[in-house]
Amino acid sequence: MSDSITLQIENSVATITLNRPKVFNSFNREMAFAMQDALDRCREDDVRAVMITGEGKAFCAGQDIQEITDPDLNPGFKAILDDHYNPIVLKIRNLEKPVLAAVNGVAAGAGANIAICCDVVIATESAAFIQAFSKIGLIPDSAGTFFLPRLIGFGKASATMMLADKISAAEAEQMGMIYKSVPDADFFATAKKTAQKLAALPTVALANTKKALNQSFYNTVEEQLALESKLQIESASTEDYAEGVASFMEKRKPEFKGK
Repeated sequence: MSDSITLQIENSVATITLNRPKVFNSFNREMAFAMQDALDRCREDDVRAVMITGEGKAFCAGQDIQEITDPDLNPGFKAILDDHYNPIVLKIRNLEKPVLAAVNGVAAGAGANIAICCDVVIATESAAFIQAFSKIGLIPDSAGTFFLPRLIGFGKASATMMLADKISAAEAEQMGMIYKSVPDADFFATAKKTAQKLAALPTVALANTKKALNQSFYNTVEEQLALESKLQIESASTEDYAEGVASFMEKRKPEFKGK
């Protein structure tokens, strides 16, 4: 893993930090592959929740424009999408752990769309989300055209993308783009507390919830009901389910182990 991404694991929470603050944590090829490596590491058993955040003032400004304007560095848009961003989005969505985006500053372009594809998004009040693609003659990528209409509605998403509006964290929360905006002074404490809460919950049940939500984008109601039945039976066979029932009957706090 390169210095452009840091990974810290503590109390079953893996914190992935985008670490190119001088360029607002924009992605280049090296950073994209390092991000994928970090997400792969989070599949291991000692991780029960993941938090993605940024170093410095920004969460992520999207693609490093210097890379794509340098003929010696530019890998081309097909490689940028097929090798960089698309795998990152799929790894987040297919990871059988909850992923929290802790948006500490501006999230623009691919940075905004990587954030909103996460399971839970918390942003500091001073953060902003910008679908910046139209400003340079591009279309939203990194699954933005998939997730944003489902989060805020077709018309709002269309206008936001075409006009490249700057959406404050408070506005993003109000329109349903993110879970919560938090005062700057409380942001990191709240984000860490939320990540720790996710890590303490029944991991298999959360993974199965994620699987069901992923499939809900495509399934008929009949198919979704069948999937819910399958995943519920699987969840009910876990140690955490037994612990949840026992703790409820004994009127105590459950101690889930992620098994």
